[in-house]
Amino acid sequence: MDIKEPTPRTTPFLEIENLVKAYPNNNDSGKFVVLDGVNLTVGEDEYISVIGHSGCGKSTLLKIVAGLEKATSGSVRLDGKEIRKPGAERMMVFQHYSLLPWLTVKENIRLAVDEVLKDATRAEKISIVNEHLAMVNLTAAADKYPDEISGGMKQRVGIARALAIRPKMLLMDEPFGALDALTRGKLQRQVLDIWERHRQAVMMITHDVDEAIYMSDRIVLMTNGPAANIGEILEVPFPHPRDRSQMRDSKEYYELRNYALNFLEQNFTSDE
Repeated sequence: MDIKEPTPRTTPFLEIENLVKAYPNNNDSGKFVVLDGVNLTVGEDEYISVIGHSGCGKSTLLKIVAGLEKATSGSVRLDGKEIRKPGAERMMVFQHYSLLPWLTVKENIRLAVDEVLKDATRAEKISIVNEHLAMVNLTAAADKYPDEISGGMKQRVGIARALAIRPKMLLMDEPFGALDALTRGKLQRQVLDIWERHRQAVMMITHDVDEAIYMSDRIVLMTNGPAANIGEILEVPFPHPRDRSQMRDSKEYYELRNYALNFLEQNFTSDE
């Protein structure tokens, strides 16, 4: 199967050039290199998944884009501006829910809206919170506390909170990884529905090849760490909106799936 990196669908929105991330090595005077020369562009309405074995630096890459970590060298630009620190134009959804337990569902969302949309009126803020509660089907749970709702509902709160401040880019670090299989499938569909209605740049970290194919426009396959890099970038050929069952009945789906799995297996065994 001949799969090559496609030309981005839109003008590059996120631009990562020659990115290197290294940490001091306590054993000698050298450095421990996590990422070595990463280059990637993402369009303003593209959904990108990054996949690779543990230790390949994919979460580190996401944190650098979020501004939570600094690159050792190279550049990361969003909409032409260098990323140097966290910003409201990039919101992150973590695997674990990161909700404040003493606030209700709507208060957790409102906290982010208050912090970022300072010029909005009280009525506008209430409207934004209600809109995003409805978007993730949580209107009935608005006054519940985090310990009163399920894991899937908690993750929906986190997604609503991230989207409510209207970021330019959504960053997700294994957002469905802590959920059971049935809840994970439902939430994947909900997130994809939201994205298909309100397109924006998304970078998602995942270990799940099927999840990456179902949700993404392109899949970034990382080589093993240390000194990891992008091994290949695969284009997902299925148009949006997507039907999971129809995709899985197609020859293209299994060709792409097997290609990605073979890449990951080869990289794993080469490190043994």
